[in-house]
Amino acid sequence: MEDNFKMVAKTFYGFEELLAKELLQLGAQEIKPGNRMVSFLGDLGFMYKANLCLRTALKILKPIHTARVQNEEELYQLFYDFPWEEYLDVDSKFVIDSVVTGTLFTHSQYASQKAKDGLVDQFRDKHNERPSVDLNRPDLRINLHIQDDFCTISLDSSGASLHHRGYRTLTNIAPLNEVLAAGLIQLSGWKGNSDFLDPMCGSGTILIEAAMLACNIPANINRKTFAFEKWIDWDADLFEKIQSSQLKKVKNPSIQIKGSDKAPSAIEKATINIENANLSEFITLEKKDFFQVEKETKGPLHLLTNPPYGERLDGDMNALYQGIGDSFKQSFPNTHAWIISSNMEAIKCVGLRPSRKIKLFNGKLESRLLYYPIYEGTKKIHKLNRE
Repeated sequence: MEDNFKMVAKTFYGFEELLAKELLQLGAQEIKPGNRMVSFLGDLGFMYKANLCLRTALKILKPIHTARVQNEEELYQLFYDFPWEEYLDVDSKFVIDSVVTGTLFTHSQYASQKAKDGLVDQFRDKHNERPSVDLNRPDLRINLHIQDDFCTISLDSSGASLHHRGYRTLTNIAPLNEVLAAGLIQLSGWKGNSDFLDPMCGSGTILIEAAMLACNIPANINRKTFAFEKWIDWDADLFEKIQSSQLKKVKNPSIQIKGSDKAPSAIEKATINIENANLSEFITLEKKDFFQVEKETKGPLHLLTNPPYGERLDGDMNALYQGIGDSFKQSFPNTHAWIISSNMEAIKCVGLRPSRKIKLFNGKLESRLLYYPIYEGTKKIHKLNRE
């Protein structure tokens, strides 16, 4: 279709295939996974839908120009010559976010400064006035990506990272990023068709993302704003139509989603966040130490949790992880048990051999998502239903 244009969805390392699958299900065209990103084609309405619905995307960028630049003066000239009046006027506020790799450009902030100079000088020379820079609430967020001498100028349609879902107002120590939580759930293979448990739930992010997936609720339905709402071509009626269409697909799952934590403050925060997400009827919380939790489900249980890594907490992590493994064996028969951790030493103390080990990053921490299938009886006799 002629109205289609190229977009780039940014994501975390290891989530590229998940995001490509989400885009395919949503109706994107010409999907191409890359490094921490997936490119695709879609129209204006699809850009709105991608921002609203994608669970594993951090940003949706719209590339508008590419060029070769050998030095800072060529970068300045590129921005000076570009037809910015199609996107901005002299009263607009903007910001330029730069990512540079290679040897020609080595400082992203300096690249942003030269690009900004070219843009504002164009307006000043034409109108004797210029748009202003606003780091916090710009009318237009411009993304500049330079790899060696190849420069891409994009418009950031999302604004703040899409992990800012809008429901989480309170967090515990080391909260899990919402996009990371959504990706962990998908990587673990859970599709909302079996009971779900997070026995160390913290402020409730995994539980909320699981409930939103099970209910087919758009990931960013609670978000207050997207950057595209300030664009010149913003179509409020189209966005409302897309939002209404997606909300008609929401369903009521017939499963239990439960969470527990030993800290009263964690349960309080999780309760408030769950209420903010309008998911109180789908998630049950309990103040309980992990080692007191037992499987209550008769059928298969899906367990996914983010235990302490030891970076911010004192205590014997090896003993904690040994206890986790013992609890899995003793209290969770017929369970798909998954944990994510960056503590490679403590992981060895779980005492179970993971059948899957997936490399990920939690922030800057290299981590592993580990799968422990816990069988009912012996492994030779019983095979776990992977439904």
